[in-house]
Amino acid sequence: MTASNTPVLIAGLGNPGPAYALNRHNIGHLVLDELAGRTMPMPSTFSVHKRSNAEIVQTRHRMPDGSERQLILAKPRTFMNLSGGPIAALAKFFKIAPADVIVIHDELDLDPGVIRLKQGGGEGGHNGLRSTSSSLGTKDYLRVRVGIGRPPGRMNPADFVLRDFSAAERKDLEFTIGDAADAAELLVSHGLAAAQNQVHGA
Repeated sequence: MTASNTPVLIAGLGNPGPAYALNRHNIGHLVLDELAGRTMPMPSTFSVHKRSNAEIVQTRHRMPDGSERQLILAKPRTFMNLSGGPIAALAKFFKIAPADVIVIHDELDLDPGVIRLKQGGGEGGHNGLRSTSSSLGTKDYLRVRVGIGRPPGRMNPADFVLRDFSAAERKDLEFTIGDAADAAELLVSHGLAAAQNQVHGA
């Protein structure tokens, strides 16, 4: 994170349209809806930002020192494998460096409900991350990794992520979404190291 007077872009990965809304791959969109619902004095609704092909909410986040930092909450309107274009366009439009971009995404290599934070590193075969890295020209953006677990048996991971959360998973989904939103806010407020200490130690 850079100086607190610069905006932060928080992007949630997913696929557009109601058919995908509750897919495991769309956990990023669900977390962004939660963050938009926390805006004050009332919940915000997303509107289309035509210059980027994304739906966004512009809000402010109160920092520990009492100052406020501008947040751009964004859901790309493209399919997952083209997510990076809208994210990079927003970063350029609002003059946001990659270090101040937070991407929230599903993670097969974490158990359901587990939240982990990192900056940079590989994409683990995630098409949305691959597109984001390519479009930003770097892997050094922040990530909120939301565990969805591995597919059962021999199910293809590509099929698994495009299926809705099961009834059992939906019982805990509200808590997972809340925890991921909390983690994103901690990144903004306290930076990566302090946020990792709190989230990973939970």
